[in-house]
Amino acid sequence: MSTGIAPELVSTSVVTAPRLVFLETYGCQMNVADTELLTTILRRDGYEPTADPAAADVLLLNTCAIRERAEERVLGRLTELLQYKAARPSVQLGLLGCLATHQRDALLDRAPYLDLIVGPDGYRELPRLLRGGADPHVEVRLDRDETYADVAPEHGPGPRAWISVMRGCDKFCTFCVVPYTRGRERSLPPDAVLAQVAVAVEMGKREVVFLGQTVNAYRVDGVDFAELLRRTARVAGLERIRFTSPHPSDVSPAMIDVMATEPKVMPYLHLPLQSASDRVLAAMERSYTIAEYRDLLATVRSRIPGLAVSTDLIAGFPGETADDFLATERFLQEARYDFAYLFKYSRREGTKAYRLGDTMDEAEKGRRLRRLIDLQEEIALQKNRAYVGRDVEVLVEGPARRTEGFLFGKTREFKTAVFPERSHRPGDVVTVRVESVTAHTLRGA
Repeated sequence: MSTGIAPELVSTSVVTAPRLVFLETYGCQMNVADTELLTTILRRDGYEPTADPAAADVLLLNTCAIRERAEERVLGRLTELLQYKAARPSVQLGLLGCLATHQRDALLDRAPYLDLIVGPDGYRELPRLLRGGADPHVEVRLDRDETYADVAPEHGPGPRAWISVMRGCDKFCTFCVVPYTRGRERSLPPDAVLAQVAVAVEMGKREVVFLGQTVNAYRVDGVDFAELLRRTARVAGLERIRFTSPHPSDVSPAMIDVMATEPKVMPYLHLPLQSASDRVLAAMERSYTIAEYRDLLATVRSRIPGLAVSTDLIAGFPGETADDFLATERFLQEARYDFAYLFKYSRREGTKAYRLGDTMDEAEKGRRLRRLIDLQEEIALQKNRAYVGRDVEVLVEGPARRTEGFLFGKTREFKTAVFPERSHRPGDVVTVRVESVTAHTLRGA
């Protein structure tokens, strides 16, 4: 029977299925943004993301090196993922991010089964490294020019977009590995930042969060951080602008002014302190005294209406005495932060403080940390009680995790609010009347 098709016109083609990549993220928002960047880079080379490690051709962990506990957690997860490589030897297993840079040699010893180890400045090379050669592939060099300004990150679900406006850090605080794992400060050109913001808005994002280890040190082509905020506020369709993490020494009068006068810049400021002892601050090389920090805190609160403030504190830094800790505890009571990120000191090889050793046992560090946590929990509860009976503007993010039939979102002050589900969708901005609170949540209707 004739098909009506000339034999010379009949052809066959082989459709190659895309390679699947499983990418898991650990650590800070910068790593979340880097994972979105990695997704774009890999998709350009024919990879598709998957949430199922058993189906993946490539398994990647994007890691953090700030605390020792994070390292052990990642190494444990690598051991779990090794089962998929054992079942299918062609599967490639890689470790990316700050831990790759910080612990390259140790990783080669402790996880010899890794196919590649790539630091934050080597992500462009990832497709090439995955394609071949001898194992393992290592790319952990720091690049003072790499900003990935030409790579638009593939943002995940939700109404918020994380955008890295600068990379690296020049502060060299003695407890921190970031300058050694992410290199020196370099800022994206403002046009590149604004282009990413515009793309995010086109995707339906209502809020952007600018990221950088010292984000308010941003400066390039004559544009400082305050000017970047002002230009971003002009992007049509954008509702909210946030940023993290600023350094107290880089908070300028211009930055305070734009926060006070631009409605799109949210009234929330993370202002890391670390310790309230001048002696410890000097040992940390934090570049300010507690008196200077206190004055700055008073200034931003007086200038920016309704400002919520959070901080970072470290318990048990080498040489911290009982009096040093008492100074921190007293200042925490005085400052009355809306919330705080509280940590035990974690000794990191390669930092200046590493040479000081650990002068306090873990039990005492834990005891001091517990006192700070208990104090801050009570302060946060008291601060939140002032919201009862008030209406707050909430950007809806999705279903509440613990309360069926409720949604959750963030207020302008970055407080979490939960409220009954109606017809609202992620990205909606709704008014919620606060009826009750905990130290961490506003509950309303």
